[in-house]
Amino acid sequence: MRLLFTFEDHEKKSAGILVFRKNGQEREFLLVHFGGPFWKNEQEGAWSIPKGECEKGETLLETALREFKEETGFTAQGDLIPLSPITQRGGKIVHAWALAMDIDPEKVISNIVRLTLPSGKQIQFPEIDKAAWYTRTSARKLIIGSQFAFIQELENILQDS
Repeated sequence: MRLLFTFEDHEKKSAGILVFRKNGQEREFLLVHFGGPFWKNEQEGAWSIPKGECEKGETLLETALREFKEETGFTAQGDLIPLSPITQRGGKIVHAWALAMDIDPEKVISNIVRLTLPSGKQIQFPEIDKAAWYTRTSARKLIIGSQFAFIQELENILQDS
């Protein structure tokens, strides 16, 4: 299934990829932690799937693949499983695909964000400062609340297959 919506369809859309793997008997999910001064000491609600906002003329799938590469340094390879979109607290609609892929979190390299503070000082930092594998239980505590629905839906899909 390919979604063909583009940026013009809604200003607050983003897309990403939920990467998962099987580790023994447990399924694990790759989450990324937001970089920068605002998230430095935060854990709960400061983790996400690799995702980002759509650029003009870009399909949701193109956004998901681009953002994954930008935020992890890896190219998504394999069969993508479409997941139902969710709406985050601020109203942003997030579209996602799941992908079985094993990634070494220590090798994640993120793009750099440049930010001008109210003081006029400019700072730069990695958009994603770390990545890690988490079980469902651990992920529930750390991921942005509404994004946990992606994990739940994926587990339901995998149970039925």
